[in-house]
Amino acid sequence: MLRAFQSFGFVVFPCKWKTRSMHFCPQLIPISNPLNYPAEFSSPAVFPRSNNCCSGLKMSASRSESNPDADVASSSSNSSSAMLASTAHKPKLSFCQSCGGPTTHVIPKGEEKMRVVCSLCGKIYYENPKMVVGCLVEHNNKVLLCKRKIQPSYGLWTLPAGYLEIGESAAEGATRETLEEACAEAEVLSPFAQLDIPRIGQSYIIFRAKLKEPQFSPGPESLECALYSLDEIPFDSLAFSSIYVTLKMYIEDVKAGAFKFHYCTINKRPGSSPSDPGGFVLDHHLHS
Repeated sequence: MLRAFQSFGFVVFPCKWKTRSMHFCPQLIPISNPLNYPAEFSSPAVFPRSNNCCSGLKMSASRSESNPDADVASSSSNSSSAMLASTAHKPKLSFCQSCGGPTTHVIPKGEEKMRVVCSLCGKIYYENPKMVVGCLVEHNNKVLLCKRKIQPSYGLWTLPAGYLEIGESAAEGATRETLEEACAEAEVLSPFAQLDIPRIGQSYIIFRAKLKEPQFSPGPESLECALYSLDEIPFDSLAFSSIYVTLKMYIEDVKAGAFKFHYCTINKRPGSSPSDPGGFVLDHHLHS
């Protein structure tokens, strides 16, 4: 069963906290018809449809979802296949980090992808996705948002989130980011969503959490922090598509009266900005 989850891209978390409505092992239910979504979650302007999937959303990278190298425009902006093909880019590394020799781009023997290889010592450099973790903090039927004080998406709202550090678990990283960005101590309740963004090499894990104490204030990377009721969330000024997707799925679950664990792939349109609400297609949405 674990292997079955992993084949869909799910991360299975051993429970150290109360999971409330989470049940292991959950049934995975693919959603293939975007018309089943509530009206506010299936607007064609936000979720353009492809042949076999729902469509789209985005988050940041001084601390996430905005790799400038990934925003190179290409010809087709409406094709999912074009977006998938755009992920096969050439890594930028001119000199070997081991011996200092010049590097070249080749397909090593026995492999199928272009790699950076040192022309002197033969070392092969592999690129791996970055893990971004964050908290969807609930308090009195509201969610905690932070207004960014840094680029990209300066002045726009986001959930507290950032890159996972070596030596910490995903849950630990998410609560650390919440403390850094909102000066708030959060207690993780359950995993809520995994969002993969192949074009920029990032994978998000978002946790539902609650405030240990009803106290928060802007951290060094935030202009301000605020609790928003679900009908007050500023969807027209969110920083990233990943945050947009997460909050829309959260509102759906609240209205349904049951929280699920969601998995989906956010396929970025070539040249789209981090905060562009129509700059992506949402594929492979599954939930438990």
